[in-house]
Amino acid sequence: MEETIIISLGGSLVIPDLPDPDFVNTFKAIILEEIKKGRRFVIIVGGGKVCRQYQDALSKTIKANNTDLDWIGIYTTRLNAEFVRMSFEGIAENEIVLDPSRLASFTKPIIIGAGWKPGWSTDFDAVMMAEQMGAKKIINLSNTDYVYDSDPKKNPNAKKIEEISWSEYRKLIPAEWIHSGLNTPFDPIASDRAEKNGMTVMIINGKPIDNFQKALNGEKFSGTIISDNGDNN
Repeated sequence: MEETIIISLGGSLVIPDLPDPDFVNTFKAIILEEIKKGRRFVIIVGGGKVCRQYQDALSKTIKANNTDLDWIGIYTTRLNAEFVRMSFEGIAENEIVLDPSRLASFTKPIIIGAGWKPGWSTDFDAVMMAEQMGAKKIINLSNTDYVYDSDPKKNPNAKKIEEISWSEYRKLIPAEWIHSGLNTPFDPIASDRAEKNGMTVMIINGKPIDNFQKALNGEKFSGTIISDNGDNN
């Protein structure tokens, strides 16, 4: 049986300021090599910086509520996902998955997904897809090096964390979902569901990309493992 890998791909890597074809081409090359080994991939693409730019702009034109901000964020994830899907030139499924609650079927080795509806992020969508596929591990690929014990942008003495339990991780992030501009390594709603399902989440910076390769190969990588099961191989 083919192994299915779930990836929550941060929009910050796909479109840091402008679309980044160099990153996408490198990412694509790794995925294609892994497919040759018999692996399949579900890749849920996030909104990243462009999501927050649209949200900031919308808030300056109307008194936007959280649902408004979520919806504009969702549509940015869908554009980002289409960019990634088309980059695979027919190797990915022909349409992006918008509803992670419905069991997706593989006719091709790659499924690309995006945001679904207000109230949670693409991290949550990745957890739902993992449930559908019976997968217990999710790779969260973004521009974040590690989970830290405090915000490293505000605290220069923040300490990186290489392994952490779900209960300890959830003490470090907001307890509730605000809107899709919330910037945490893995969002609180997704974390709650991943914990209940006994899942392991790997927080990995996608640059340099060989760090991602190490995680795929079961090698030691730079990043954080969030898990309660004690099996991080």
